Amino acid sequence: MHFLRKNAASCLYAAFLFCVPFTNVSGQSGEDAHTLELSLTEAGKMAVERNNSIANANLDIRAAEAKKWAAIAEMLPQVNLSADYSDMLGYKMNFGEMEVAMPPYVDMSVQTSVAFNGAMMVSAQISDISKRMSDISLKQTTQEVESQVKTLYYSALVSQQVLELLGRNLADVRKLHEMTLTAVNVGTTEQTEADRLAVQMSQLENSIASSRRSLEMVFNSLRLQLNVPVDTEIVLTDTLEDLLAVDEFMALLAEDFALDNNYNYQLMKENTLLAQKQLAAAKWATTPTISAFHNYTVKEYFSDEMTMNMTPPNMVGVAVKIPIFSSLKHAKNIQAARSAYEKQLNTMNDTENQLMVQHRQLCFNLNTAYDSYNTQKQNMELMQRVFDNTSKKFEQGYTSAMDVTTSGTTLIQAQSSYIQALMEFVNAEIALEKLLSKE
Repeated sequence: MHFLRKNAASCLYAAFLFCVPFTNVSGQSGEDAHTLELSLTEAGKMAVERNNSIANANLDIRAAEAKKWAAIAEMLPQVNLSADYSDMLGYKMNFGEMEVAMPPYVDMSVQTSVAFNGAMMVSAQISDISKRMSDISLKQTTQEVESQVKTLYYSALVSQQVLELLGRNLADVRKLHEMTLTAVNVGTTEQTEADRLAVQMSQLENSIASSRRSLEMVFNSLRLQLNVPVDTEIVLTDTLEDLLAVDEFMALLAEDFALDNNYNYQLMKENTLLAQKQLAAAKWATTPTISAFHNYTVKEYFSDEMTMNMTPPNMVGVAVKIPIFSSLKHAKNIQAARSAYEKQLNTMNDTENQLMVQHRQLCFNLNTAYDSYNTQKQNMELMQRVFDNTSKKFEQGYTSAMDVTTSGTTLIQAQSSYIQALMEFVNAEIALEKLLSKE
């Protein structure tokens, strides 16, 4: 009993601190300090607009788009300009009685070429898949940021409720302590009665200070997500009563799980298609490469002497490159790509089963967490009534300070269980929303 009394005041704070995630994701901007009044929806929207992780995901999409068009450009005509200067240092070609000068000259040419094979076409398709995967990753990152903001928003509200509960407990104990001191002064109560209440009051004051530090940690994490200066004051305009809507909770449980809406599943499908295209690329590597070119060349001599120019100004050509023998290199590449594709199919099948099981488990978790939340809420209200009755009896002299501290300990434990159940309910709801890819 002594141990419980000694630690009860910190139970409520510890239960909340255990359930709250602290994140560190984005750098802060250099804006002036100001006050932000935000609802949960506004906080999520602001984080999406300002979060650097989402900005980086957008840059990945731009890079993937550029690579896609670079792969397509490989199959389109290429034009190159070259210029060469040569000087044979006065050398002349001797043809018996005739000499042909070889003065300095500039050789300029423009080459237009185009090449195509099946592997290049598949490479363009692979680049398109990479671009789609970047799009999905952006949506997934956005969802993750919104979920973190929602968790932190709820955590801040719960932390404020913790402070409210502890403050109410402290006010009740302080009132009883003052009454006990008065009774001690008139000799109707022993000093130990007042001392017990003073210790409990001190423990509550320490818990309040710890809870305030915890609340500041939550707000700091929220500032990082919103990418605002550290001295920005954030005011939450939504309340727990507004956000804990039973109708939305029931609708979430009743919603069917569509695999194709889940971002992890979408990425898995694209990875499987990517493995299939890589197998196709390995096969196409054994097919011919067809190329064509046109050269236009101009040679300019730096002399008025008679010269001999045997370079044709125009030249066209067509080439076909056919792989004949590669010491089983292509065959082994195809074998490796086929194994990777079959492995990806197995992984995708496992992922489908795991996601279906996960959905069932998360629904069960949410149901259980909701029932536990309601039970702990009722228990906390009951323990509050018990504490109030014990306090009234103590005021009237029908019970001792020991009974008050014991009742206070039980109340704090009930409040601690309620806070923990509340956070578990919130986290279970957010986890199911993420699986369903709810906006």
